[in-house]
Amino acid sequence: MMRTLKDSWFMLRSDFRGDKLKILGTLVITVVFMSYLGGLTSLIANDVLGEQDRTMLADFLFLSFIPLLGLTFSRRSMKYWSEDSYTKMLVYLRTLPIPAAVILSRRKLQGVGSFTLNGTLFFGIIYLLGENFRTELAVPSYIAFAITWLGFGFMVSGLYIFIEYLFSGKAYLWLTLLIVVLSWATSFLVTLGGGSLFLYSISYSKEWGLLSPIMWGSLLLGTISVQLFSKWTIHRLKSRNLV
Repeated sequence: MMRTLKDSWFMLRSDFRGDKLKILGTLVITVVFMSYLGGLTSLIANDVLGEQDRTMLADFLFLSFIPLLGLTFSRRSMKYWSEDSYTKMLVYLRTLPIPAAVILSRRKLQGVGSFTLNGTLFFGIIYLLGENFRTELAVPSYIAFAITWLGFGFMVSGLYIFIEYLFSGKAYLWLTLLIVVLSWATSFLVTLGGGSLFLYSISYSKEWGLLSPIMWGSLLLGTISVQLFSKWTIHRLKSRNLV
């Protein structure tokens, strides 16, 4: 276990020692994209929070946007659909004496880093621009709200990792669109039942703060999801044909 973590951390550090311009470009794209997503979400969610309107739009934005925070917006990820870049990377890694467990561990560490950076930007922008967020939630409560949704992001990120490593770029595109459709359907059904996942998470975070049971529950379920999908991915990688 420790050996796997050490090797995966070494691989991740090697990525950051590469082309500095590419790293800078990744950071710029990340800031721009998170500013856009955070600004759009803040615009919608702030109005929903102020009016206590149980519309499905806020739920849909959070359900569909939050899993994206676990991605690194590099050239490789942006070109995945058209160039199948992750499959090419796997072909290269198979020529090296690197166990699949190390490759998956590296991807999980990368995901944690992405959620940390992207989540800070995304939720920071929402809080900065959303007057009603600052009125309704003290900083500890807002942190609980953000972590609650990041926990949901962890749950779905396990599925994204599975798709990323086991399917072609075109299949990845269609499966990603399917996840978006399922997010819309979930939002619609919750709204149809008179609920709101967004307002529910706000209420719990406001009442419980950092002791929120749904915050800790989402983190636990997210961790379990990532671990289960990682083990399944490692098992399936052994039989995947990369030709």
